[in-house]
Amino acid sequence: MAAGTFLGVMALMFALELPDKTMVAVIVMSTRARPRHVALGAAAGFVVQMAIAVTAGGLLTLLAPRVRDAIVAALFLGGAAFLLAAREREVEQRGQHEAVREHAASPAREIGAAFGVIFLGEFGDLTQIQAASLTARTHDPVAIFAAGSVALVVVAYLGAFGGRLLQRWVPTRIIRRIGGAVFAILGILALVQAVRA
Repeated sequence: MAAGTFLGVMALMFALELPDKTMVAVIVMSTRARPRHVALGAAAGFVVQMAIAVTAGGLLTLLAPRVRDAIVAALFLGGAAFLLAAREREVEQRGQHEAVREHAASPAREIGAAFGVIFLGEFGDLTQIQAASLTARTHDPVAIFAAGSVALVVVAYLGAFGGRLLQRWVPTRIIRRIGGAVFAILGILALVQAVRA
């Protein structure tokens, strides 16, 4: 994968995770536990989920091209619909609810709690779905895994150490609209490719 594409995937995953419920969960957990432990556990949870996502995307490549392209188009268009239609307040409330359920004290427990919240919260999440879609389109699971993991680890550390400040600089509604537009374009391209196949 070219460096520009790698950076593009990284930027996309980063932008998708900023307004997500798991980012809110990291911010809330870091107010109740030591930020370095929250960041470490959250980063590990994100990386494991990225591995699951690219594995699922790799399985999509085994399908017939027309079926694969139709599934990828549906995933991108579904992601676009979610980003453009979801209400930020509801996403934020879900993230706060997930984080408040965990209360930890020892370093191992703080790291484990952060890992558990992120690992469970990322199942079926937008970044996971899009990582699978990108893997199916590019046939490059290693690059998608690396780019997505770097982006999500950065998000984990930003959320744990400075998430509230970051959200003041970049309004979540703008991030959602840009992400939704990108996914709509990718979904339409994948749909055209499925029809032509």
